[in-house]
Amino acid sequence: MSDKPVKVYSLSTCSHCKATKKLLDECTIQFDFVDVDLLEGEERKAMVEEVKAVNERCSFPTIIIGDKTIVGYKEKEIKEALGM
Repeated sequence: MSDKPVKVYSLSTCSHCKATKKLLDECTIQFDFVDVDLLEGEERKAMVEEVKAVNERCSFPTIIIGDKTIVGYKEKEIKEALGM
């Protein structure tokens, strides 16, 4: 099991985002996530800038595991980054 912090930037309506969260749940990984589309105003703007800092295309899901950034639902890459 990973001891690296895991953060997921997602959209509430995105099937790939949902699959990413489901995979992390199934692997019993604790993670923080933000559904960027549910934020409003300055909070949303700030979160978009946070995503762009690690993924200039600002696409979803953007997953950060420790110091590694994974863009999109890539099960193999996610599991490797988690040390599984």
